[in-house]
Amino acid sequence: MKQNRILVLILAAVAAVSIAASFARKPEIEVRAESAQVESIKNTISTNGKIEPADNFEAHASAPAIVKRVYVREGEQVKAGQLLVQLDDAEARSAAAHAQAQLRAAEADIAAVGRGGTQEEVLTTESGLAKAKTELDAAQRNLEEMKKLQEKGSASASEVREAETHFHAAQADVSLMESKQHRRYSSPEISKVKAEASDARAAYDAAEELLKNLNIRAPRAGTVYSVPLRQGSFANPGDLLVQVAQLGKMQVRAFVDEPEIGKLSLGQKVIASWDALPGRTWEGTVTHVPSTVVTRGTRNVGELICTIDNSDLKLLPNVNVNVLITTAKEDNALTVSREAIYQENGKRYVYTVEGGRLRRQEVQTGISSLTRVEIKKGLQAGVKIAVAATNTQNLSDGAPAKIVEQ
Repeated sequence: MKQNRILVLILAAVAAVSIAASFARKPEIEVRAESAQVESIKNTISTNGKIEPADNFEAHASAPAIVKRVYVREGEQVKAGQLLVQLDDAEARSAAAHAQAQLRAAEADIAAVGRGGTQEEVLTTESGLAKAKTELDAAQRNLEEMKKLQEKGSASASEVREAETHFHAAQADVSLMESKQHRRYSSPEISKVKAEASDARAAYDAAEELLKNLNIRAPRAGTVYSVPLRQGSFANPGDLLVQVAQLGKMQVRAFVDEPEIGKLSLGQKVIASWDALPGRTWEGTVTHVPSTVVTRGTRNVGELICTIDNSDLKLLPNVNVNVLITTAKEDNALTVSREAIYQENGKRYVYTVEGGRLRRQEVQTGISSLTRVEIKKGLQAGVKIAVAATNTQNLSDGAPAKIVEQ
């Protein structure tokens, strides 16, 4: 009996030790794991955009008018200088003729100011000046003759004074006619004539410009891709009449959310896709980065311009496209899953799996994609990394771990 009691006590002690040991040992964490690997990685921004012609010409109605003729159709190739649309120009021609008449009258006034008057006034002044000079010469000879006669006693002093008076009057007449010839207009009068001529020139130029704008011609060769108004339609000022462009070179106006703008720079690669042509992509380059932020619907965005090669003419103006911008790329980067990166107190770290336990390892990261992060320092290729636990357990330094999924 005594031996049986001793045996029971021994078994109880062993069981107690086993139970205590089991409570003291941490539970093993089952984890998903991967190996850090070297591969290409790139950071991208995915957004939307609109296709626009890179070299676009569009004409708008500059005044209310009837569309008199439309000479082209959408999709038609045109040459430089070719007439595209003609608006009714009867009223504009009348206005141009009236402005031209006013300009000619103003130019005649300017010429008159330069000559000292109208042609008739100039001729009258010249004739009057010649007559005044003749009378002055006669008055001067008469005065000289009277002075000689007075010296001989043949003329009285009063006769000499009368000759002098006549001479001075003739001088005054000559001065008056010369003044009319050279100083016909005062400075205010000259300024007024010049101002009227300037206004007349501006009115005529405006009338000619309006008349020219009623006949819309292609400034360069291209493809007509929009003719919104038809013959006989009424065009209000500002209405679009025609659009022409060289469609082989397009641009994308992409809308990038404000937090992403700082990643953008000139020359970055762009890929555009259009839902209407699944699987087809177009490559381009960033040519203009945002200079301001604007509100577009519920988003604050910057507008990015990218040139796109459209040599097969599949992309159409004004369609909406998907845009993928590559902001950074590394061809031989050591990477891990984004899930495997943890952060605390501004530092980043991963959990390696070594000898059945988790080891916390601080790392320095670089660029990231949607699923991967570049490790620039703190890790070697091929090291097993715990991505996450397969249950609700938290990863911790030194905890026992078992890889159940790779």
